[in-house]
Amino acid sequence: MTSPQTESTFAITAKNLTLTLGDAAAPVEILRGIDLDVQHGEVLALLGPSGSGKSSLMAVLSGLERASGGSLLVAGADFTTMGEDELATARRGRIGIVLQAFHLLPTMTALENVATPMELSGDKDAQARAQAELEAVGLGHRLDHYPSQLSGGEQQRVAIARAIAPRPQLIFADEPTGNLDAATGHEIIELLFARRAETGATLVIITHDIELAERCDRVVTLADGLIASDTAAA
Repeated sequence: MTSPQTESTFAITAKNLTLTLGDAAAPVEILRGIDLDVQHGEVLALLGPSGSGKSSLMAVLSGLERASGGSLLVAGADFTTMGEDELATARRGRIGIVLQAFHLLPTMTALENVATPMELSGDKDAQARAQAELEAVGLGHRLDHYPSQLSGGEQQRVAIARAIAPRPQLIFADEPTGNLDAATGHEIIELLFARRAETGATLVIITHDIELAERCDRVVTLADGLIASDTAAA
């Protein structure tokens, strides 16, 4: 059982975390025993070649995928004992996710894309908070625009606003600049780091960019479903 001190010190505590997909006749081991503690407010980079398990680990840590074995505490919630509906409930308010694909709803405006998830969670100030966050990411003049009317960089700004507006304790970002040109990607990273710093959230970011990784507090490298190295960034 995790001690109260461990829970207060770490935003994430994973012990011997495993993920096996496929059926019993042909199981595929994706994560093969991950031990990982992430402190509150820490900025952690996940590196590793394609197929090393980075995105799968993030999916498990963020509650999008259930671990097959091991233990996992995230923001004080025991994710390993929860079913899919419970995980979805636990994510609300605790976790924000920014992906390479923006995943904006095409029939909703920028404001609606940010506000609607908070409204579904019962937030009575959702519209005001969504507008404030969009203004914070430089899109106060694009509130009523639909995703098709926004550039790729603007769509990713909306996605960041959506992730951060509920003030989650944890933000996960999986290659958030993968669909952007270099200049726009740099702007998005600067924005993501600035918004994270202002909210004090823990940030876990998957990247292939060594320079970006070196800006983080810590770099964890995965290989073949295991942690190959875990070091403080230079």
